Amino acid sequence: MRDPGLQPERTRLAWRRTALALTVIMVLTVRLALTGPPAGAGAGETLGALVAGAAVLGWGAALTVCWRRATGAGPAPGYGRSLPLVALATVGFALLGTLLAARGLG
Repeated sequence: MRDPGLQPERTRLAWRRTALALTVIMVLTVRLALTGPPAGAGAGETLGALVAGAAVLGWGAALTVCWRRATGAGPAPGYGRSLPLVALATVGFALLGTLLAARGLG
């Protein structure tokens, strides 16, 4: 017999922290994307809106995986792909944030 102890609870808490961190990163990314060039810049506003939309979509996909794992509702669909999906979303947010910060400094 196997006694899992507190491992399931620690796992759920870790997935909740991951979801919270991704939410904060998404909010900061959207804020950076939408506070770029001055009003009337045309293409810059459109690009900012597209980046913000991509950030929200990536956050939604990663949050779906995290939430299913955090609530203990069982493994997310595509169980073996949940960690790479969250890692990909995290790297994507890092790249978006770096590009947006560089654009703001230039």
